[in-house]
Amino acid sequence: MQKLLTSLFISLLLLPFSVSSVELGGITMPDQLQADGQTLVLNGAGIRGKFVFDLYVAGLYLTQKNSDAEQIIQADKAMALRLDIISSKITSEKMTEATREGFEKSTNNNTDPISTKIGQFLAAFDAEIVEGDVFEFIYVPGSGVEVLKNGAKHATVPSLAFKQALFGIWLSDKPVKEKLKNQLLGK
Repeated sequence: MQKLLTSLFISLLLLPFSVSSVELGGITMPDQLQADGQTLVLNGAGIRGKFVFDLYVAGLYLTQKNSDAEQIIQADKAMALRLDIISSKITSEKMTEATREGFEKSTNNNTDPISTKIGQFLAAFDAEIVEGDVFEFIYVPGSGVEVLKNGAKHATVPSLAFKQALFGIWLSDKPVKEKLKNQLLGK
């Protein structure tokens, strides 16, 4: 009986450490997402802030955890980025402008080869963006990046090169925020 109670006590102590979902900025990031029948696990999450404002909570989902940014960017494997909007400061115009700048940094100002795909992607930000909106960018090899807003699919943007530029916004050598990059990488 003593051994059973001791085992139960140790199991209860370890229980909180076995849960991998993350709570940030009032958002609980799911510990898993589905992509084309595959389970993706939360690799890391963080808050994108600007000045004193928290703008969104971002989560990176991979088939298995990985802290090598370049390997993640280059991989032709299922993966996803999730953005939970936590500020009314984000507008459609600001999100479009910031994302366009992110693509320019991510591609070293060489967006020409994927310019039509960027336009297709940015169309997901045309409708009003409000606090509480959730964007998911899910890469499916052989298909492209599925763009979802609040669970509704807006587009599928084909091309591995586009996916590399998109994920590079957060993970390249010139990320949107270095701290957020490290958090997404689980560091």
